[in-house]
Amino acid sequence: MDYIAIVLMPASLLAIAIGTVAGVVIGAMPGLTATMAVGLLVPFTYTMDPVLGLMLLGGIYAGAMYGGSIPAILLNTPGTPAAVATALEGYAMSREGRGRLALKVSVVASFMGGLISAVVLLMFAPLLAQQALAFGPAETFLLALMGLAGIVSIADEDTSLIKALLAGVLGMIIAVIGTDAMSGSLRYTFGSVELIDGIDFMPALIGLFSMIQMLEIAGQRHATTIDASALERSQKSEPMPKGIGRYMALGSGTGTVVGILPGEGATIAAFLSYNFAKRLAGAKARFGKGAPEGVAAAEAGNNGCVGGSLVPTLTLGIPGNSVAAALMGAFIIHGMIPGPDLFTIHADKTYPFIYSLFIANAVFLIVGISVAPYLARIALIPPAIMVPVISAFAVLGSYALNQSTFDVYLMIGFAFFGLILKKLGYSLEALILGLILGPIAEGGFSQGMIIGKGSPAIFFESNIAKVMWVIILGLLTPPLLAHLRRMLRK
Repeated sequence: MDYIAIVLMPASLLAIAIGTVAGVVIGAMPGLTATMAVGLLVPFTYTMDPVLGLMLLGGIYAGAMYGGSIPAILLNTPGTPAAVATALEGYAMSREGRGRLALKVSVVASFMGGLISAVVLLMFAPLLAQQALAFGPAETFLLALMGLAGIVSIADEDTSLIKALLAGVLGMIIAVIGTDAMSGSLRYTFGSVELIDGIDFMPALIGLFSMIQMLEIAGQRHATTIDASALERSQKSEPMPKGIGRYMALGSGTGTVVGILPGEGATIAAFLSYNFAKRLAGAKARFGKGAPEGVAAAEAGNNGCVGGSLVPTLTLGIPGNSVAAALMGAFIIHGMIPGPDLFTIHADKTYPFIYSLFIANAVFLIVGISVAPYLARIALIPPAIMVPVISAFAVLGSYALNQSTFDVYLMIGFAFFGLILKKLGYSLEALILGLILGPIAEGGFSQGMIIGKGSPAIFFESNIAKVMWVIILGLLTPPLLAHLRRMLRK
């Protein structure tokens, strides 16, 4: 109870609230990630009280993970890579005049994901961290492969399976541009110094999501707008969909488990949760056309990674992802070396930090619900105003990450390239899935083959690997059978 009293002190609540609101704002601005915010603020917490400093950073982490969904839903511009899966359904809902419902589902699912993962962190951290050590490169490859199985699910009546697969392969080819991490050789850089480090996710995502949408709107002769009265009616009358809780629970569990695995990120968790939800919902859900179940699963998944990623970070000193690595730096700066000592010698600082995550989730829940009615009206902004404003933010967001004008050119190039692919009927979602998960799959495969001395048997040896192969087959079989049935009907 003493730890809870520390969290409920006015100074602590103020630090958590400031950090969470700042995190929501940062997450909502494409190009500004939670990793950047936490990394920049870690040195400033050195002069602060350790508990207050850690609470501030924890609030930023939780708030930014939720904040990325706001522009993803309203503008088809994911604030963070983890919000890409949210944009697949959230933006379609927004264009139907259901933006407020999408935002409400998003914030409630984010709250549930963050809450469940914080409970797991509080109750089972040491035990789960030991289990995570059994997860090696082979399992990492299979986890990425599990996410890439979503490419087959993306193909439906409107998208050719062959074109979806080709788009996914193209995304993976683009992802390997740069320096090979294993051999150090340069791949597809064409002598460009800017491509030595590869292509950054954010300029590509902004180009393929936000700028494409702006180019399409700018190219329309007659602007299509949402009827204001219809929007008002839908905002007032549409309740939370029935049965949405099970999709939130599915995403929360998936995100927490993926977060616990060292080195994995919220992006994989979001896509896996989205894919699992699509399989669970079956044909009756409107996936791809504005399904709130997809928003719920994706947001619960990426926010479940917040508490999950801190399990190996605090107990073993192995960062769950890049944000957790930055947070680990804050612990070390204050003389708190991650490991068992955090829960014994430094328990008076560690447990208040964990409890503060519960408050942070409550803060962004209140903020999200209270501002959703006003944010949803962004859909009513005339295209003549929206296009230049969003385009300017896209340019600024692409530049802000690395302060590089090359990233701006890259974003514009991806926008025109993606527009051509979209007109030809290729899936941009499959392209992005390959772009994000391709490097993870490549790294796990290369390391696994080295450990296995060139034998692929390593990908089938462990019990974890065998279970993952069963899940992969379970994800692939239904969409492949559905595609076969469509081919036979034709």
